[in-house]
Amino acid sequence: MIDEKEAIALARAAATAAGWAFVEPVQARLRKPWFGKGAGRWEINSNAMAFGARARFVIDAVDGRILDKGYIPR
Repeated sequence: MIDEKEAIALARAAATAAGWAFVEPVQARLRKPWFGKGAGRWEINSNAMAFGARARFVIDAVDGRILDKGYIPR
């Protein structure tokens, strides 16, 4: 299972590879599955306290796969 720092590092690397801004502050939440099976997923948002330049990632907490990603430039 990956921890919060590893999940943020994966999200930062993916944002850089896509040419997206990855602005502080970063918010990371571990979402557990409803029925307790599996480790859940990390939901990561950059620029969490403001509008624009926001990257959002959903990362599998077991293997670090990026399940979903999106970017709002403004």
